[in-house]
Amino acid sequence: MSFATLAAKMISRRDFLAQSAATTAALLLPTTVYAASGPNLHFPTEPRARLAVASYPFRDFIASPGEKSAGKMDLKDFAAHVVSKFNIHHIEPWSAHFSSLDQSYLEQLRSAVEKAGSSIVNIAVDGEDSPYAADRAERDRAIAFRKKWIDVAVVVGSPSVRTNITPAKDSKPDLSRLSESLRSIVDHASSKNVVVNLENDNPDSEDPLFLVKVIDQVNSPWLHALPDFANTLAHFDEQHAYSGIDQMFARAYNICHVKETEVPDGGKAVHVDLPRTFGYLKQHHYRGYCSIEWDSPGDPYQGTQTLIDQALRYLS
Repeated sequence: MSFATLAAKMISRRDFLAQSAATTAALLLPTTVYAASGPNLHFPTEPRARLAVASYPFRDFIASPGEKSAGKMDLKDFAAHVVSKFNIHHIEPWSAHFSSLDQSYLEQLRSAVEKAGSSIVNIAVDGEDSPYAADRAERDRAIAFRKKWIDVAVVVGSPSVRTNITPAKDSKPDLSRLSESLRSIVDHASSKNVVVNLENDNPDSEDPLFLVKVIDQVNSPWLHALPDFANTLAHFDEQHAYSGIDQMFARAYNICHVKETEVPDGGKAVHVDLPRTFGYLKQHHYRGYCSIEWDSPGDPYQGTQTLIDQALRYLS
């Protein structure tokens, strides 16, 4: 055998061993390494296919856990109901509408949604413990609760959860403690391929400008904003509200809440400038879902249909 032939065989063997070692190492890496680059969801582009319907506005028609009220539907039936009533094939269920968190119920829910030709695009999760409380035990409970719902999202096939930032009784909103809690939650979410979203809702703990700071400080591709069109407008002046929505859309990924009006407790109804708000959506090249969440007095069916018609016009 010539020296050239021997050298070629040695190089070939060395390349093979290096490639084999790299492949083996890749197989041994934990899933969090693969998830570290961030989520990679594929969104529809047709306007109607971009819409979802939230279950929250239909809370008078959906049974709560343990409730056996006649005439109320179980959450398992909501997806088919939305397809029938609105011809929309995505839903955003509220955590309070889950009859159970048992594996069997969650699997039944997922099956029913798929049978309806629908999908869950986000779960709106509300917890009682604050993730920024000064009390360490309360923060730990808040973290554990949110991790549990991330696991629920995996079972039912939801790509994300919206977790609320519950106000703490012992502290004003604390950027450092909240960021620390969210890092733990987001680490768990990334390992499950689930996105975590923060919504501008409670004026005391979820001011959009505060949430923007939190998202920037955590600095994870798995933590994003969920811009709600009306919530901030119901509690702050227009300049503050629209500036917040603008910055939220700059950090949004897969879900936003479409509203045209909002009536704060004991207050006067506020009306959203829809062209302006959808303008922020387009300006920031938002490609995710628009969840229709009628949240005003009156018939949620009529209100939801009106919002669907408006959203379709602005998304076209």
